[in-house]
Amino acid sequence: MASSEEDGAVEEKENNNKKKTKSALATAWLTFYNIAMTAGWLVLAIAMMRFYVQKGTHKGLYRSIARTLKFFQTFALVEVGHCAIGIVRTSVIVTGVQVCSRIFMVWFITNSIRQIQNEESVILFLVVWTMTEITRYSYYTFKLLHHLPYFIKWARYNLFIIMYPLGVVGELLTIYAALPFVRRSGMYSMRLPNKYNVSFDYYYCLIIVMLSYIPLFPQLYFHMLRQRRKVLHGEVIVEKDD
Repeated sequence: MASSEEDGAVEEKENNNKKKTKSALATAWLTFYNIAMTAGWLVLAIAMMRFYVQKGTHKGLYRSIARTLKFFQTFALVEVGHCAIGIVRTSVIVTGVQVCSRIFMVWFITNSIRQIQNEESVILFLVVWTMTEITRYSYYTFKLLHHLPYFIKWARYNLFIIMYPLGVVGELLTIYAALPFVRRSGMYSMRLPNKYNVSFDYYYCLIIVMLSYIPLFPQLYFHMLRQRRKVLHGEVIVEKDD
């Protein structure tokens, strides 16, 4: 009997050690990831400011930062994996919608349609994204290091109140500006008849994407407001599982 209890205690200790090791590895990875992403968006911010100071115009700014933007925004797909495997306690759906919508804006709108790259709306969402991500990733970094300055915490849960709607306006205006070029070129569209017997019109797809902001934006915005109340004011928020 004593031997059985000892074996159980050893097994429990081994399991606890494994959990601690996994937790330490997860924390180390998340710290590295958030530091890297903070640095990446800081590089983007500095590049945008330098371009504007040197050129005195926003025209050509997107093309000057496109490669860096595409890399760091696409790399954010890792965050969906973080949620899926449980090392970050955030909804996979919420994270997936946010990350994929931005990747769509970068690759399938702004990068694909050169005629709109100098639109003011592109600069608007780029500035908003950059400020938001520097704040967000630095917040996660300092929190993981257990040295979270209050102004970072305050910025994380207050700036979005203005930045989120501004970013949405920039994105919608950019998609709207793209519509005439998409309609004329027929890009990414498939017309019947074809060997796949499938019809797809990218023009109407973009219209549907714009309309999808109507139900999605309020959900994501109010989700952030609930998180704000929970973090800044200590309110207990009871949410249904996704």
